[in-house]
This record gives sequence, C-alpha cells and structure tokens, in this order.
Amino acid sequence: MFVTFEGPEGAGKTTAIQFCAEQLRESGREVMVTREPGAGPMGARIRAMLLEEGDVPPRTELLLFLADRSNHIATIVRPALDRGAVVLCDRHADSTLVYQGYARGFDLEFLRQANAFATGGLVPVLTLLLDLPAEVGLARRTDKNRLDSEPLEFHNKVRAGFLELAKANTERFVVIDATAPREHVCNLALEAIRNAS
Repeated sequence: MFVTFEGPEGAGKTTAIQFCAEQLRESGREVMVTREPGAGPMGARIRAMLLEEGDVPPRTELLLFLADRSNHIATIVRPALDRGAVVLCDRHADSTLVYQGYARGFDLEFLRQANAFATGGLVPVLTLLLDLPAEVGLARRTDKNRLDSEPLEFHNKVRAGFLELAKANTERFVVIDATAPREHVCNLALEAIRNAS
C-alpha cells in the first residue's frame, strides 16, 4: 500500500508519518518510511543540490525532482510494495504538480506525463493533504531550505494548488486541517490509512 503525505511547508507531515508508522508497526505491518527528494544515496545527493545549493533554474529544478522520483520508485518504493510493505512517503508526484506547475507555471499536462514516465505509472492508493495557511506553516519552520525562502505569494500558490488537486481527486485525497492539535492530526491520518487498507 502506497500512501503519500503532502502539504505546504510546516504542515507537520514528518510528525504524522512517524506516528502512523509506529502505530502500523505495532499492529504487525511492515512499514517503510521514505521521502522525496532524498531517499537512498543518490536521492541524498539530489536533495542537497535541490534544497541546499544557491540558485537552481526552474527547469533544472524540475528535472532533478523527476530524476530523484524515478530512482526512488525503482530502487526503494516498488521493491517495498512487492514485499507487501506499507510505504509512507513524505511528498511525491503531487508536489511536482503544485510547486513546478501551480507555483512556477509549468504546463500541468506536461508535468502529469513527466510524472507518469518517472514513476512508471505508479499512483498512491491514498494521499493525505495536511492543509494550513502558508504563513502559519512557514512560521513553524526553524531550518529553512531554498524552497522555504520563496516569497509568501509562491507558498500561497502552493497551498491553492494542493487544494485544487484534492478537489479534483477526491477518490485518493483526504484533506486534514493541520492547524488542529498535533495528536488530532496524527489520529486522523492513521484512521484514513486504516480505512484505505
């Protein structure tokens, strides 16, 4: 079962993923926790280029995200799914649609095709969108990376893009109010995963 966690910066994805992973393991499931970008040795190098370097041209940024995704699916996600594991992933293809499409202005249909190529057609069973106003999420961040430093207008476009994707894909998305207390957010995420199993 492939589950992705999406949302604006500072929404609490990492906390929710860790909680869900612990609870699912306690119930006897094999769980792999992973992320994009940055899983595995190649992913770690791509993540450093994407988030820690100075200026990265938008097309280069897009291609690096896609390269990371292709490697991640082929070497980490598919093998885990083939073993029957639950894969909980911090960001995936929807982030490319939102950050590079809605926020940077790349053609959405092109991005959908590029994502399909990079993933070999793999689509999550469930996507949990942890939603909150951009300014609230950014205020929570203490270790800002290159994308966190984009202007507020960029992050507002990111949030709006995620909400639009959720509205268009109700069979896959569950939207969770990430301004709620952390324990409540985590419990809602776990409930959604169990309901989708």
